Amino acid sequence: MALSGANKDGREVRIYEYLDELNTDLADYIAELSEASVKERGVFAIALSGGSLISLMGKLCEAPYSKTVDWAKWYIFWVDERVVAKNHADSNYKLAKDGLLSKVPVVPSHVHSINDTVSAEKAAEDYEFVIRQLVRTRVISVSDISDCPKFDLILLGMGPDGHVASLFPNHSILDEKEEWVTFLTDSPKPPPERITFTLPVINSASNVAIVVTGSSKAEAVHSAIDEVGPDCPTLPAKMVQPTKGNLVWFLDKAAASKLDGAKFSE
Repeated sequence: MALSGANKDGREVRIYEYLDELNTDLADYIAELSEASVKERGVFAIALSGGSLISLMGKLCEAPYSKTVDWAKWYIFWVDERVVAKNHADSNYKLAKDGLLSKVPVVPSHVHSINDTVSAEKAAEDYEFVIRQLVRTRVISVSDISDCPKFDLILLGMGPDGHVASLFPNHSILDEKEEWVTFLTDSPKPPPERITFTLPVINSASNVAIVVTGSSKAEAVHSAIDEVGPDCPTLPAKMVQPTKGNLVWFLDKAAASKLDGAKFSE
């Protein structure tokens, strides 16, 4: 059983008592968006993150999704990536390949990972170029209020410090408005070299989901979702506010435990 509450700003918060329920609902949510996008545009442009997100998406590898999702129409990107070799343990690409992409019939040429043989700066530049080419051919839609790409779905996790993608609290990268993809060499969380979508790109998506589990993230969830007053620093997760798209938080009971009025009832 899930608690679900839609806020006036179009944000929806879903809270699950059991992780298995969250996993199933997340798979349903992704499959439904995929179907709607393929029906409307002929393709589904999805951007993934790393961390625990991939394992939480694991139900997509199972029936019925493994058979009913039109995997050949998926175009897959990464919201952020560590600048390491694709077979490195820290690689978000490797995480997604091992946990999801190798288990479903995606088209290899539709999987857009970063160039792992160049510097962080060049990798970000190259990745933005790839995305611009696919916007030009409308594999990725374009925002009607800016020139930003409009991904059909961007999936995010969140760290205990409130970071999303590789957008960390108090980092100058949060102020980047011009680039679609930028880089950092001083990530407070190793490895230090990363590329990441910028906030304007994340907030231009048609749909954004932030998936968070565990009590270690409860305080950050509270700060990101609740009205916490002007004295609290604004976390990157709170800055995820799609301009015209939909935002859904998927939370387990532990992650939601410090939300205002968070009581789970049968």
